[in-house]
Amino acid sequence: MSVYFRPIAQSGPVRSAEALPLAGGPLWFDRAERLERGAPARLVPASEIPQDWRAALSRPRADMAGLSMDRPRLMGILNVTPDSFSDGGRHAAPEAALDHALAMRNAGADLLDIGGESTRPGSSPVPEPEEIARTAPVIAAIRARAALPISIDTRKRVVAEAAVGAGAALVNDVSALGYDEGLAGYCAAADLPVCLMHAQGDPRTMQDDPRYDDVLLDIYDFLALRIAAAELAGISRERLIVDPGIGFGKTVAHNLALIAGLALFHGLGVPILLGASRKSFIGRISGVSVATERVPGSVAVALAGAAQGAQILRVHDVAETRQALSVWQAVQGVHEDG
Repeated sequence: MSVYFRPIAQSGPVRSAEALPLAGGPLWFDRAERLERGAPARLVPASEIPQDWRAALSRPRADMAGLSMDRPRLMGILNVTPDSFSDGGRHAAPEAALDHALAMRNAGADLLDIGGESTRPGSSPVPEPEEIARTAPVIAAIRARAALPISIDTRKRVVAEAAVGAGAALVNDVSALGYDEGLAGYCAAADLPVCLMHAQGDPRTMQDDPRYDDVLLDIYDFLALRIAAAELAGISRERLIVDPGIGFGKTVAHNLALIAGLALFHGLGVPILLGASRKSFIGRISGVSVATERVPGSVAVALAGAAQGAQILRVHDVAETRQALSVWQAVQGVHEDG
């Protein structure tokens, strides 16, 4: 029976003698929640965490796309689609996309995530030539004006190839390299960082009664298997990021359990990306039906992720999240160097 350890993240300069750095960042932990299927959770001191878990939880993460992973990074969302759940159509025109990208950079985005295929619940696949036509020219235009890294949000090898040719430096795959069998090999050959995201089912059906035995542990195990598959394809663990996939085949209760237990995923030894911005569960909790009006709830989730050491926060509202994160860090005594 597998045993898991979720570190209890803490901040501040006063640390116990057992304290270990959390993923090499400014947070630390000296105890963890011991989790096991079919058994009650219990707190244990760091001295009772097995050495392999201690190493995975504490060691610094490798840089990704030129960015150090020793602090929370803001990934600005740029959907160049007509039908995304939050901002569909607003940035579909190249000029509008470029303007929004530059605005997010100026507001404090560390990197941008460009997507040309909506993966909202109920969506259908987009033909590859159309997805390329939506994304590659926009990436090239942004790279001509801004130096920040760009991620291509795609499941498809040919789309990734075109995006990288235009200047993208990271692949964000909602299928965790499970949709297009050629994508893993391409990313390995090109030495690209890859974000592996969990999703239960296809976007068209993923919200049709999703179920788990234990959502936190089930998704941890899934991501561990996808990391192993990526390594087998030639992608080193130092080039991988994981995303538990908030809203992708999850109920409100599932999403809340994942956010509350997010620090568990540090046990995989790679950076964590949290993407919950404006999603429907925030509206369900707050009673706000319009996605663009879910900014306060989105910021709250982003801060909850930062408090558990998430290295990348994928957000629509960069300025608001940057301001909130800066104040939170000051209050918590979490300082960034450089």
